[in-house]
Amino acid sequence: MGSMLKKEMRLSALLLTYLFIGFAFMTLLPGYPILCGAFFITLGIFQSFQSAREANDVTFSALLPVAKRDVVKGKYQFAAFIELCGFALMAVLTALRMTSLADSPVYRSNTLMNANPFFLGMALVIFGLFNAIFVGGFFRTAYKLGGNFIAYTVAAFIAIGAAEAMHHFPGLGALNAFGLDHLGLQIGLLLGGAAIYAALTILSYNKACRDFDRIDL
Repeated sequence: MGSMLKKEMRLSALLLTYLFIGFAFMTLLPGYPILCGAFFITLGIFQSFQSAREANDVTFSALLPVAKRDVVKGKYQFAAFIELCGFALMAVLTALRMTSLADSPVYRSNTLMNANPFFLGMALVIFGLFNAIFVGGFFRTAYKLGGNFIAYTVAAFIAIGAAEAMHHFPGLGALNAFGLDHLGLQIGLLLGGAAIYAALTILSYNKACRDFDRIDL
């Protein structure tokens, strides 16, 4: 674990951010858009960014004997750590719904998104959007938060709405597969979501490093 990540986890992060990982349990809710759990996990990260800004955390970090690029890396690593903790919990709960709870009537009668690998892939897409729009946007000024978070919120709920709607279109029913049905397709969709997450995170990280380097703190 890098020193800047340790600093983020021990000094900058709010307890609330860690508690919000628990929104991954929304994966078990029937009759609810369960992708909102991913959004609430990112809301917890936003709270830490907001608290850190008020404490002049970025200026403090820039005064440490580290490169400015490392300040950006620490924030991205912290965001990714929280996101992947939430994702791991979602994956465990999804596996439970795909196996032991696959034939539960409360889930079989649910018209909303089912918990399956496509759901997990879309959760990663939402996390990637957060990293690209909010975290990357923050480092354009190293101060402004609100506009970036609103833009991310709009993008996230468009993605949630699209994911919830797609399986209702003719020919796309396999997106909402129960249990181990259409497993090959589902795994492919999960890998696609992981690729989008990685691309959005890495590309926005590199741009954030360039943007932050130009800021005169």
